[in-house]
Amino acid sequence: MRSRYTAFVRGDLEYIDRTHAPEKRDTAERSATKSTFNSVEWVRLEVLRTVRGGLSDDVGMVEFAAHYRQNDAEMVHRERSNFRRDDGRWVYVDGEFPEDAGTQRTGKVGRNVSCPCGSGKKYKKCCGTSL
Repeated sequence: MRSRYTAFVRGDLEYIDRTHAPEKRDTAERSATKSTFNSVEWVRLEVLRTVRGGLSDDVGMVEFAAHYRQNDAEMVHRERSNFRRDDGRWVYVDGEFPEDAGTQRTGKVGRNVSCPCGSGKKYKKCCGTSL
């Protein structure tokens, strides 16, 4: 999880692709992720909880809060990410956005802000609808 967060901070799309489960890779999602690199300033990562994911495990879950700024708005993206080990390497499989978590704003959301979840939709029409 931390290495993928670092890849988002650095804009390393190749690393993000390599650490994504092959059957879950999507070119539309890749394009949305790439556009996010130019509009988001990542501030910090908080790992809130982990389940399994140790040296002897083949699966694991990480619940995290990724703090970022976008269009002068400070926000938090919360997710429970599922990972599995493929050929000795951890890959991201999928994630859930708990009702009490999700993307939360900590400041005013700017007009026409892209959603940081990578959907390609505007924030207010995507994760912002649950706020």
